[in-house]
Amino acid sequence: MAISVDDVKQLLQHDDPEARLVLIEGRTEIITPREAGSEKYRGALQVISRDDLIKRTGGAEASDHDLAEQAALLDSTISELGG
Repeated sequence: MAISVDDVKQLLQHDDPEARLVLIEGRTEIITPREAGSEKYRGALQVISRDDLIKRTGGAEASDHDLAEQAALLDSTISELGG
């Protein structure tokens, strides 16, 4: 599984409200918009923004079950991109 519950939790807890979860070179990272424009993250696939994740889960009130469901949905979506 590429997207873990821990990835989702880290994104929700990030200090930057514009943080996003990206997939780059087979690994996930939480980055800021400023980092997204850097050479290091060129070619990274944005999975979801913190704001969109909060809208989907209700934010801090989300249960571990809800976060696991979101991680599975995001992982499934990424898997389908490969064809």
